[in-house]
Amino acid sequence: MKKEIKIGSSDFKRIIDDNGYLVDKTMLIKEFLDNGSYVLLMPRPKRFGKTLNLSMIEYFFDIQKLDSAKIFSDFEIINKKEFCNEHQNKYPVINISLKSVKETNWENCLSKFKIEISELYQQHRYLLKSEKLELEDKQIFQKITSKIADEAEYQKSLGNLCYYLQKHFNQEVIVLVDEYDAPIITSFRYTAKPIKNFQKEKLTYYEKVIGFMQSFLGDTFKGNKSLKKGLITGVMRVGKESIFSEWNNFDVFGVTSTYFSDKFGFTQQETEKILTHFNLEDKIKDIQKWYDGYQFGNTDKIYNPWSIVNYISKKNDGFKAYWINASDDSLIKAKISEPNIKDTIEKLIAGETIVKIIRENFVFPDFEQKSELLWTLLLQSGFLTAKKKVSLNRYELAIPNYELKFVFTDLILDWIEVKYKLNQDLLINASNHLINNELEDFEECFKKIVGDTLSYFDFAPVREKRKGKIVIPQERFFQVYTLGLLAILSNDYIIKSNRESGEGRYDIILIPYDKKNNGIILEIKYIENQKDTEEYTDFTDRINRKINEALQQIERKKYYKELIANKIEQIKIIRVPIVFAGKEPYVMEITEE
Repeated sequence: MKKEIKIGSSDFKRIIDDNGYLVDKTMLIKEFLDNGSYVLLMPRPKRFGKTLNLSMIEYFFDIQKLDSAKIFSDFEIINKKEFCNEHQNKYPVINISLKSVKETNWENCLSKFKIEISELYQQHRYLLKSEKLELEDKQIFQKITSKIADEAEYQKSLGNLCYYLQKHFNQEVIVLVDEYDAPIITSFRYTAKPIKNFQKEKLTYYEKVIGFMQSFLGDTFKGNKSLKKGLITGVMRVGKESIFSEWNNFDVFGVTSTYFSDKFGFTQQETEKILTHFNLEDKIKDIQKWYDGYQFGNTDKIYNPWSIVNYISKKNDGFKAYWINASDDSLIKAKISEPNIKDTIEKLIAGETIVKIIRENFVFPDFEQKSELLWTLLLQSGFLTAKKKVSLNRYELAIPNYELKFVFTDLILDWIEVKYKLNQDLLINASNHLINNELEDFEECFKKIVGDTLSYFDFAPVREKRKGKIVIPQERFFQVYTLGLLAILSNDYIIKSNRESGEGRYDIILIPYDKKNNGIILEIKYIENQKDTEEYTDFTDRINRKINEALQQIERKKYYKELIANKIEQIKIIRVPIVFAGKEPYVMEITEE
């Protein structure tokens, strides 16, 4: 029977029992146990297979799941016979997820912690009949399952459960913690800013969560003689000074690490195999465009697994941005209005790369004061990918694929709409006129957009105090501004700016994905607006000369060569000059009144 896509379950055995298709990641089991660290932290973006991988590890090692050995019979790990004989179903396993611990205040958060821990304990109720546990151990156990224990007992509950299991089975315990950072990220979001330090009488919601987690995880993973091995997953690496203080037995294998780099997300080979299974080999190029582009460590061409399986299961609906519905962009939205952030994101949308410092020890309170931490957040959360390491902690970052470009475009458009109260219908009309070579109508719409959204103070030049020279050219401002507006076309066009083509560097170029559509080159010029102080004919002449200068520059420097290289016919290439007189744009030559 042909295996099927199963969405909605991260239970390894259930997917197999239901004839579900699984990409083989079983060598993670051996690599995890063979690694020299007692505790491993593996942060990865949401929906990249973390929960499923932990379920797989649980079924392989769990001493209580002896009947599950057969489910690995078709997977690569079974070829490691000596390893399987020594370790398969030989250890008690604790597997707890904190991904649902997302509350708006500490009281509700603690209640959710109690529920999750109580349910974990209930899975091991057989311990209440164990002759190896003391009466007082069983009494604490009962309090946890009944959700009547005090906060301190819940803080120590994970470490205590290790102790109980080790006593009962006379075997060290494997502990798996999924989405450990979910309560931390949520508490940061719902804590009044700015967050102050701990040296005060009343702790904030965020600080209470940090305090709880320090004991909850600390007692489990630091100096725990009952521990065989620990694996923690999440999205972020929260800094040592907040959660992992003074730990010396754990190591981090994040998105820039070469270790375990192919164990989350689908590799090129895995993607081709799954597409072949579902008779979708002919879609590989489109799937690459939409869902490929991640690089973890030294493994490139990593595909977003959540988007792949959703596309396969809903292929008749076509390609969509599936992953954003599972991710969280609230912290990004909070930062996009800060200086240089929007401009940098627009460069990324245009296909450029940026080089940024990546801080692996991420402390959330620092996020309020240090805008540059946004790039660390974007990388670790999966919104960006690291193309290469430039120096010790500097990486070249890029938007990985079309799906994420769509996400960033929406962020920019939402920001423009909120900041400038821009009517998106007007923007859509202007964009359609542009790509259909209706330049007169485009000019009319574009003038209205600029008039409604810009004031002189948005682009007024500043002067360097020492020399009194203008250091912010208006042409560059209007280029970035126009680039941001054109982001609405990123569904159908590759948008680039300031790239070499022919014999120079164009301002903006739009390369259609569908080669039947028009390609567009925009060259932007600026003149001072003296319309009110000069003769109309002089003003007209200045505008027209500048428009012609822009058109001649496109031809002279052969900016169209990149479009031709992308198989766009000359007849389909639209040359668009935009001359800003002050803040008023002109695209067409002015005719005599």
